[in-house]
Amino acid sequence: MKRNIKNLTIPELQDYLVSVSEPKYRANQIFQKIYVQRVATFDEIANLPKSLRQKLTNDFDISSFNSSKSQHSSDGTIKFLFELKDGSAIESVLIPCEYTDEAKKNRRTLCISSQAGCSLNCTFCATGKLKFKRNLSASEIVDQVLAVEKQIGSKLTNIVFMGMGEPLLNYENVKKAVEILTNPEIQLIKKKKLTISTAGIIPKIIQLADDNLPVKLALSLHAPTQDLRKKLMPSAGKWKFDELIESIEYYYRKTKTPVTFEYILFEGLNDRPEDIKRLAKLAKRVPAKINLIPFHTIEFTNPTGFASELKPASKGKIQWFRKELLKLDVQSFQRTSSGLDIDAACGQLALKSLRENKQ
Repeated sequence: MKRNIKNLTIPELQDYLVSVSEPKYRANQIFQKIYVQRVATFDEIANLPKSLRQKLTNDFDISSFNSSKSQHSSDGTIKFLFELKDGSAIESVLIPCEYTDEAKKNRRTLCISSQAGCSLNCTFCATGKLKFKRNLSASEIVDQVLAVEKQIGSKLTNIVFMGMGEPLLNYENVKKAVEILTNPEIQLIKKKKLTISTAGIIPKIIQLADDNLPVKLALSLHAPTQDLRKKLMPSAGKWKFDELIESIEYYYRKTKTPVTFEYILFEGLNDRPEDIKRLAKLAKRVPAKINLIPFHTIEFTNPTGFASELKPASKGKIQWFRKELLKLDVQSFQRTSSGLDIDAACGQLALKSLRENKQ
């Protein structure tokens, strides 16, 4: 079975070239053609000898997807559905700029997936209802970026691992994808313009800090106490709350990179004055900002039990919550519900359009 060439870093591609009696310097030429000129076949790499192009064709695939489709929201959000070679499917979301100032208005952020499905089963997230299928390869992660840039005709400015799956449970492939995406020779994305969001996999947060990848870290917190967090995110029961925050502190000490706490507001659960005080205290343990996120319905997954009882805090409540955090000198932002009309908002990725087409 052929490998995908986008699963190789430059050193790995150099090793392959040596194994087939080709010079190492060809690796940089191949990388430039694939990631900068975006060739679709190896035959298009005219500066390679015909014999090497044939070797590459025999040994590697160059694309990760069988097909792709897109849905367009009235607010400018675009959701992409990619069918993988084994028939699995994933979604990515191009998020329109939320800012109006000149310096940021051209921001193009892509929310990418790291797994097909997800094993964490967070009560507020539709992806967990699909269950876990498998980890994505580095090529399947990187190809989301390349495919979207090809469709929109421009480069992305920001990439966030906030799509389907838990990135830190696919650590090695995510790490390799980050290394490719931030490689200065091909400049797919600037360093520190890439964010990895995690539900809180402590050993991998520590490993991420030790590896010092050129990324930002966002923690899906959603509750300032362990008991409520376990109800919202069953996987949180694996580690103690204090240990989670200590791992975030360790990450900051090692990388000197401020972190983001993601906080979905639910009516009557985590939107009280005491929650604000606890959250503010946590946010001051390291340089941090808090993204306040509306809860988006996942009724189309037919949730049961505690998940079916969740209700979104009102827009006014979210505004009040943010003002109270600001009074306590905590940097906080109120996020929009981009793509809500096409089920592309935070927590809604569940291949709904694919399932509807099969019915």
